[in-house]
Amino acid sequence: MAYQSVVTGCGSYVPSKIMMNAEFSELIDTTDEWIIDRTGIKQRHIAAPDQFTSDLGCAAAIEALKSAGKVASDVDVIVVATTTPDNIFPSTATKIQAKLGAHNAFALDIQAVCAGFIYALAVADNFLKTGQAKTALVIGCETMSRIIDWQDRATCVLFGDGAGAVLLERQENPERGILSTRLYSDGRLYDALYADGGASQSKHGTIRMNGREVMKNAVEKLGSAIENALEAHNLTIEDIDWFVPHQANIRIIKALAEKFNIPLEKVIINVEKYANTSAASIPLALATAVTDGRLKPGQLIICEGIGGGLTWGSAVIRW
Repeated sequence: MAYQSVVTGCGSYVPSKIMMNAEFSELIDTTDEWIIDRTGIKQRHIAAPDQFTSDLGCAAAIEALKSAGKVASDVDVIVVATTTPDNIFPSTATKIQAKLGAHNAFALDIQAVCAGFIYALAVADNFLKTGQAKTALVIGCETMSRIIDWQDRATCVLFGDGAGAVLLERQENPERGILSTRLYSDGRLYDALYADGGASQSKHGTIRMNGREVMKNAVEKLGSAIENALEAHNLTIEDIDWFVPHQANIRIIKALAEKFNIPLEKVIINVEKYANTSAASIPLALATAVTDGRLKPGQLIICEGIGGGLTWGSAVIRW
């Protein structure tokens, strides 16, 4: 019997500080109504000065372990998706490993920005299916507020801080597990969404985005990724119980739902509360749906995300 990577735990964490849309009117020429109309965002969480990405990721991981009835010593591999690491090196994953006390695990970071969680899920899934590990923590965690240009109206209202995590276990379970992940990238579209700095440039850098270009590519490329995923499993959109998209912008989410005739009642949306938390957004949405009882074991879901690079991908999971 083939082994499956089964989601047995899910957790999330967001900082306590909430920044409402109205606060941006003190920084830039905007209003609460303008932000809601164009993004669907009403608020976002902002990390405290002494909070780091690893702190957020560790808190989400603890919740995921708890919900699965596991302890840190049970974990064989930790895969962290982040574009806002604590340090240039070592990896944020190793810092989370130390904070958790997961000394039996090996740990690594994945950098695919808003598609990061899908990429990390794919990496962990392959470790489990090839037998290199039996239990994996997959974490998406970000402090996007640290790389925002607070004077750039096109980007500063879009992002927030947070973390989400899932625990995967290698099981002989044909009824549940990750059915497939599909990953894509196109570096020619680098200028659509990037940070204008980095270690080799000796510059911290902040987010720069061509919103129109991102919107066009998001609908086109995510649409294709979803179609390919469904076709690979002889599924139709009607077979999917929940659509769990990257929470970038309500307009992108609604455009994809309309493209596939998915009723919004089958779409997990929390962008209004958390804004775009990059690699954390999909696991945060999963945790939201688990906590409120919508997402149940055995249900079929499809996740998708697109980020700077451009990078994008999809995952089909029997929860």
